[in-house]
Amino acid sequence: MDRVVKLVAYPPKLEKAKRVAAYARVSCGKDAMLNSLSQQVSYYSDFIQKHVGWEYAGVYADEAKTGTKADRDNFQLLLNECRAGRIDMIVTKSISRFARNTVTLLETVRELRLLNVDVFFQEQNIHSISGEGELMLSILASFAQEESRSVSENQKWRIRHAFEKGELMNWRFMFGYTIEHGKIEVNHEEAEIVREVFQRVIHGESFNAICIDLNNRGIRGIRDGKWRGAHLREFLSNEKYTGNAMLQKCFRNNHLEKRELRNNGELPKYYVTETHPAIISQEEFEAAQAILRAIDVKIANRKHPEKSVFTGKIRCPHCGKNYKHITSNGSSGWNCQTYQMCGKQYCKGKKIPDSTLQRITASVLGMDDFNPDVFSELVDHIEVPKDNVLVFYFKDGRCEERIWEDRSRSMSWTPEMREKARESARRRKYG
Repeated sequence: MDRVVKLVAYPPKLEKAKRVAAYARVSCGKDAMLNSLSQQVSYYSDFIQKHVGWEYAGVYADEAKTGTKADRDNFQLLLNECRAGRIDMIVTKSISRFARNTVTLLETVRELRLLNVDVFFQEQNIHSISGEGELMLSILASFAQEESRSVSENQKWRIRHAFEKGELMNWRFMFGYTIEHGKIEVNHEEAEIVREVFQRVIHGESFNAICIDLNNRGIRGIRDGKWRGAHLREFLSNEKYTGNAMLQKCFRNNHLEKRELRNNGELPKYYVTETHPAIISQEEFEAAQAILRAIDVKIANRKHPEKSVFTGKIRCPHCGKNYKHITSNGSSGWNCQTYQMCGKQYCKGKKIPDSTLQRITASVLGMDDFNPDVFSELVDHIEVPKDNVLVFYFKDGRCEERIWEDRSRSMSWTPEMREKARESARRRKYG
């Protein structure tokens, strides 16, 4: 019997619409470039939706971001959508718009290929998922990266050459000044605050006290921010308030990472006088620097106590900060960092005496005396939801609440505090 071969015909499969997204980017935040970005978004929206067989999956755009870095917000969002299986293809103008870092480009393209997501580069007419796609991308991306390096080096040369001639470069904002189109003028309202801060520091007032007062008065710092002790130190160290400028205090490490580093001798610095109007005198500035040096010496000579087992374990649920160990007037305890830095207007955390904290912790652990090793082993953290209340969260999921009573003022005084009070009273009486 002859063998019979029949063709079994299946109904043709319906082509599923390809879900297509686009990526656009401009490398600076100027109005003209942002307008260009808006035009790109409109173009790609129209381009995708008019293409037969494509389903519009959105346009992802980043502004004022560099193509040498992968941490672009919408770029990462686009990749996450691809990983979730919601995009089949990405359309972008060129390799340099997608990434100028060769490693980033190839890693991204390879990951997308494993996800069966194609990237189409219009300018180079390359599909990443094609056989020759990766080879072409490797070559062209290397050119794009070298172009980025060349542009960066030219920019660095221009800025450093300007520094050599004593020209101010890239100075965009500073509290006390108004800077527009390269013109630097004193902001008289802010300048009064600058003079006030320098005078208060020179007269011995603490950084925290000054910051708390300025914040309570509603005076905003640079970029409308809050005043903080760490920022105040930089503020006081800025020679530009004298009308002079130290140029090239910082530099960028390379054209890929673009991290700003402090110049500690890697490049020459240039001190230029009378570059702009002064707010304080040179004498006031030097007096403030003497205060800062004295603080540095005091910190260097300070004996640092052994790290407490409570460090990083006591949390304020109101502002999210950890409690910090403090010592004042001979007594030690713990208080919220926000309260310490900004005052009770921003957080009303109450100080917990060290002895009270250890006594209550020992009680929670069922011990007569506090044992730091047992605490570390069993307790995850402590929260302070309101005054005189501690909530202990254990590593096994349990939690226990404790309420503590304040000691009377007479009970809380140490012998040193009593002696200091007696001496003060004696001086008031006898002079």
